[in-house]
Amino acid sequence: MKSKKSRWMPQIGSVASYIGRASRLARGGYTVRVVAETCADRMLVEAIGRSGAPVRFTVKRENLAPLQPGLFD
Repeated sequence: MKSKKSRWMPQIGSVASYIGRASRLARGGYTVRVVAETCADRMLVEAIGRSGAPVRFTVKRENLAPLQPGLFD
């Protein structure tokens, strides 16, 4: 019997790594800041866009992961 993987729940204001399936995104994903929790297991996040301005978009929580240790310590 397989054990269920515990899902990571990011706190509002925390920094996370977003790895999506879209081909236009960077291969390593985006480093994003969690702004709010929305409906249907999604999170509103903020990242720096191509023009250098902050961009907000909604992502599935399953595509967010904690940053690697020591990155922003």
